[in-house]
Amino acid sequence: MKTTNLFFSIILFIGFNSFAQNEPKAEQLVKEVLEKVNAYDNMVIDFTYTLENQEQNMKQETRGDVSIQGDKYVLNLMGTKQIFDGNKIYTIVPADEEVTISNFDANDSEQITPSKMLTFFEDGYIYKMDILQDVKGRKIQYVELIAMDSDSEMKQILLGIDKHTKHVYNLIQVQPSGTKVEFRVTKFQKNMPLSSKHFEFDRSKYADYYINELD
Repeated sequence: MKTTNLFFSIILFIGFNSFAQNEPKAEQLVKEVLEKVNAYDNMVIDFTYTLENQEQNMKQETRGDVSIQGDKYVLNLMGTKQIFDGNKIYTIVPADEEVTISNFDANDSEQITPSKMLTFFEDGYIYKMDILQDVKGRKIQYVELIAMDSDSEMKQILLGIDKHTKHVYNLIQVQPSGTKVEFRVTKFQKNMPLSSKHFEFDRSKYADYYINELD
């Protein structure tokens, strides 16, 4: 699950805290995004996750989808399904016929959940307006996220926001090595009629799987 963890690591670098040094327009735009997302009962998102380094002639793109309601989520990425029911994380790998069950520790900074994907803005960054791009008729306003921590390993982080919908369009993270990681939303649905059992792990469906329960 190293790639999945790398995907989640994007989320670790995004924040929403002190607006003391933020540009007013950037501050207002980010606040509008958060207010809209926090008002939804649930979200179902299709996305692409791209890892690229031009110097190394390397580009990898993976498609996935995630449904989110509060802290609960169901994530499908790279042939693996992950379910978080609010207490435990169930990682299902059909290729290996294996399920790993682990406890979620809210105090563990390494456990970053998809429920934070569109509410990235918790703390640690100052916002500056960046370029405005036309993407197939959509006006995407980029906001640069500047780390308050001078030891941050990220060279640049850009958050793309659809000016019309006030939804996150993409997130671009550039590392000092020149590697660029992008998370891009390809489909966004809100307030969907999800089953009450959608975020539950049904053990009976995996009767033939090896169940690895971690302490």
